[in-house]
Amino acid sequence: MTLPPGMYQNQSNKVFRLHKSLYGLKQASRQWYARLSTFLISHGYKQCSTDYSLFLKHNFNSFTALLVYVDDIVLTGNDLAEITNITQLLDVAFKIKDLGDLRFFLGFEVARSSSGINLCQRKYAFDILTDSGMLGSKPVSTPTDYTTKLHQTAGSPLSDVDASSFRRLIGRLIYLTNTRPDISYAVQHLSQYVSHPTTAHQQAANRILRYIKGSPRAGVFFSSSNILQLKAFSDSDWAGCLDTRRSITDFSVYLGSSLISWKSKKQATVSRSSSEAEYRAMASVVCELQWLTFLLKDIGISFIQPAVLYCDNKSALHIAANPVFHERTKHIEIDCHIIREKVQNGLVKLLPVTSANQLADIYTKALSPAAFKFLYVKLGMHDIHS
Repeated sequence: MTLPPGMYQNQSNKVFRLHKSLYGLKQASRQWYARLSTFLISHGYKQCSTDYSLFLKHNFNSFTALLVYVDDIVLTGNDLAEITNITQLLDVAFKIKDLGDLRFFLGFEVARSSSGINLCQRKYAFDILTDSGMLGSKPVSTPTDYTTKLHQTAGSPLSDVDASSFRRLIGRLIYLTNTRPDISYAVQHLSQYVSHPTTAHQQAANRILRYIKGSPRAGVFFSSSNILQLKAFSDSDWAGCLDTRRSITDFSVYLGSSLISWKSKKQATVSRSSSEAEYRAMASVVCELQWLTFLLKDIGISFIQPAVLYCDNKSALHIAANPVFHERTKHIEIDCHIIREKVQNGLVKLLPVTSANQLADIYTKALSPAAFKFLYVKLGMHDIHS
């Protein structure tokens, strides 16, 4: 954009009024999204009700899906004619670049085979190691030291420069957890110390990097041969935060044998018992299961219902399955009781699981190398370059 005739740089008391959106403005992305969504809807696509960045088109047995992230688009489906048609229409309207089969997207590396699809962030992981000076470090078998308990005042405060580098590193590691569920707990645990990081926190972050050094190419794998049923594992670490005594919610959701969603997060309030902490964690995963159920239905995928939720706390299962007044749970927020509603509606089926087979345990606390390796295998992660 250039100044119009008669206007000069030093005229500080004058401003321009734009009659259209301009690249770089804070409104630009919103205007672009409105323009693109209007275009797609006008050509027969429907905006997914559970994910506004996903546009779908069904025509008898044919299916086309278009996923948008700002100006990056992924297009897939079984209707090659429609894929060719919408690609040409997009090129005429917006001058797009067709990169062919999906191999890279937002830092994700995509590898296909007859057995399934693998997602990893190999280059991103190497970039983190290089920028942190840890590329030549000695690998370790776990991302956290299970013999050490971190807290807010552990170690000495970092300098302003080192603290800024620590925050940047944690932010990059958070993005890496999109394909590395095995480091979710370690990164979540350290992210609560970004405001006042210490030398102990920096050492813990370096351990995560040493763990990544041992498997920089690892990623999640989606099998092509699956029994399509949602199943989830819910767990919590009661009073796991030494500073606030708040518990850790964690869950993992599988579609068949493929891990598709996971979380490790500190709960918003203190729980008075382990059963209460588990109950809050179950409420969190039930919301995720409901969203995934709606999403699969919007896409048109047939799957087995109800979804199965496994929990290793019998008291929490009893509270969820019996919609009656409980003296010890009367203080729990009403929204947590969504579990009971979804059980009664047939969306979710609750089942017990032994602590030894609780797959979500990898997101709750630091584990010994043997326990971590056992659960790591259950995550279904692959290293296609090994």
